[in-house]
Amino acid sequence: MKRILLLVALLVSAGCSGNNENAHTTATTVVPPPPRQVLHAEMRPAQRIPAKLDPLHDKFDPTKPLLLLYYPGDETFEVNDEVVIVFALANAKLRGEGGEYRVRYMVDDDDMQWIDRWEDVALTGWLPGKHTLRVELIGPDGWPVRNGDFNIETQEILIGSAQ
Repeated sequence: MKRILLLVALLVSAGCSGNNENAHTTATTVVPPPPRQVLHAEMRPAQRIPAKLDPLHDKFDPTKPLLLLYYPGDETFEVNDEVVIVFALANAKLRGEGGEYRVRYMVDDDDMQWIDRWEDVALTGWLPGKHTLRVELIGPDGWPVRNGDFNIETQEILIGSAQ
């Protein structure tokens, strides 16, 4: 009985210890990652649209800093089109103009980008699909400045495929 168990153990260990390098391989398929969106930002002089405060007066404090984002609505952009961030400020001066505030924007939760001068930002290099643009007014303490439901704006952008 001991000899039979020893013989079985010897056969099992001999079967697993072969020198064939391909005996225990798995087929591997290389799949390239999806294309990564790389946006290009071009700063342009802004028209400095004054923030229209009257119709919104009861929804925010008119003495605190206020950021309003102007967005063209339900427009669908094409891949080669540029999406321009146009905003208005009230009661705030940006860092690049001697103030303490900054405007921060993010696309699809990607890296934060900063605007330190009251300029429009034209974004190009879009991939087709839905994208989220978030624009915030950042105070001297590094945190978004709240004023009612304002100063943190989120817009959905739809980019169609190029024809």
